[in-house]
Amino acid sequence: MLRMAIEPRALVVIAGLPGSGKSTLLRSIDSDTPLVVLDSDTTRDRFTEMLPAGTPYACYRPAVHLVHRLLVSAVVLRRRGTVVVHDPATGVPTRAWLVTLGVLSGRPRHFVWVDCRPDDAAAGQRARGRVVRKGSFARHLRRLPRVQAALRAGPRGWHTTTIVDRRTAATGLQLTCPAVAPNSD
Repeated sequence: MLRMAIEPRALVVIAGLPGSGKSTLLRSIDSDTPLVVLDSDTTRDRFTEMLPAGTPYACYRPAVHLVHRLLVSAVVLRRRGTVVVHDPATGVPTRAWLVTLGVLSGRPRHFVWVDCRPDDAAAGQRARGRVVRKGSFARHLRRLPRVQAALRAGPRGWHTTTIVDRRTAATGLQLTCPAVAPNSD
């Protein structure tokens, strides 16, 4: 199990290739502090429930992405507690947007990358029954070398960066918020 100590108002981003194990990690999250988990799969499921059965995801994919981004922005900027965000974050603009939200909201920022080989991520997509379009997955793969270089260089805009393999992600995430010592003055 991945264990992380975080601050009371932290922004924790769970990132990685589609199919890497981000959702699995989120499903088994344990925390000693209240938190909000924002998973784009939840947004997608809400759209699916509202639309006529059999509506192809391609027809409403842009709306899902937009609504998820708006929801993340609103919650990070307005809510008090810890926020955990699920996003592949393979693109520089996405990571910059998340860092900017964290800075604007005064939140400590923690980036967790679920690392796995592309063929394992593709297998993960097939196993969950939700395969990302070939073009979209290829775009994530083209961005992968830049993400890996950024991870090797260390956190940029993040207080911590943690890389976890797929096997560890499957065991879950435990977030602890150490008690803040009262001021003795």
